[in-house]
Amino acid sequence: MIEFSRFELANGLRVLVHEDDTTPMAAVNVLYDVGARDESPDKTGFAHLFEHLMFGGSLNVPDFDDPIQLAGGENNAFTNNDMTNFYDTLPAQNIETAFWLESDRMLSLNFDEQVLDVQRKVVVEEFKETCLNEPYGDMMHLLSDLVYKQHPYRWPTIGLVPAHIEGTTMPDVKQFFFRYYRPNNAILVVSGNVKTEEVLALAEKWFGDIPRGEVPPRNLPAEPEQTEFRQLTKEANVPVDAIYLAFRMAARSDPDFYITDLLSDILCTGPSSRLYRHLLKERQLFSGIDCFVSGFIDPGLFIIEGKPAEGVSLEAAAAAIWEELDKLKNELIAGPELQKIKNKAESNLIFSEMSALNKAINLACFELLGDPDLINKEAEIYQQISAEDLQRVAQQILRRENCSQLCYIAKPQT
Repeated sequence: MIEFSRFELANGLRVLVHEDDTTPMAAVNVLYDVGARDESPDKTGFAHLFEHLMFGGSLNVPDFDDPIQLAGGENNAFTNNDMTNFYDTLPAQNIETAFWLESDRMLSLNFDEQVLDVQRKVVVEEFKETCLNEPYGDMMHLLSDLVYKQHPYRWPTIGLVPAHIEGTTMPDVKQFFFRYYRPNNAILVVSGNVKTEEVLALAEKWFGDIPRGEVPPRNLPAEPEQTEFRQLTKEANVPVDAIYLAFRMAARSDPDFYITDLLSDILCTGPSSRLYRHLLKERQLFSGIDCFVSGFIDPGLFIIEGKPAEGVSLEAAAAAIWEELDKLKNELIAGPELQKIKNKAESNLIFSEMSALNKAINLACFELLGDPDLINKEAEIYQQISAEDLQRVAQQILRRENCSQLCYIAKPQT
């Protein structure tokens, strides 16, 4: 049981505190309710660019890294389609350093043309390195565009094209910052060897006078139901052929998310999972195969990816996957197999909540979903899933007309 307290400052900043005296450390996590889905189609990659800009100096702090390192800590961040998250870990007695740094960059960035120019180049280079020059690096670009026709999930976090970042102007930056990086659009979580009263006092001291913002209401277009099989085949400079099957699935807060997550584990988590055991080990049709869920806040993706073994065609590989999916839809999963996968899900949850940092991040994400106490409920949610639940969701989503298939064909080596 992870106990926590929840408060809200007058400016709208949500504050959660988890006390843990088993560690000398503390984690300070600031989550902003803005991600790639909040961008305009002609200006994508902004949320990711801001992750970089937030380390480029703020109103009163020219350098972010030195103070946190001098306090014995470290920091990092991540951005995805739904959120932007910054975190600091440091000895608990030095926690005020993190409050000072995080509050200053929430107050205002250092809007410097040179910093913007440097970070533009960094992000564009990252785009080229991870998407354009990496084998299969454009997979999410191609697959997202294949699946989504209306919703902004149709572009990945890094953006649609480098030109959107290259064309970023300082007015664009200021508008995006003061629209989304406001206390009433943020969640502060502190976890570790702290006292709740101390954290609240520090939150009021450092964040309390930052003004609220006029955060625009989120009104995203709902993605229409997919009613036909979609496919794209691309010849590319990749080592071997590859196949990706993407199925539309439930949103993160939907109870069916947990059922779909278990389905992905049954298919491809560990050497005893179905796709790994039947298609890779026994029939040797694949050299590698995996399955995962996106975990998007809005309805996301259930993805199966595989690299056929030498001499196995993409058509044969796809047919073998569909055979396994049909079994999943037509047969109830036996008790021992189901219980084993439930226990593995529960152990993964426990492992993911061992550190102060992971607890802080998880609490922030669950608060964003609307129920921070999910951190204590998820294990039981997984344990209550039945074989009938799994069959129902498998029949609902693992349909050909709900599938988008992307294939890479390796160009012949010259």
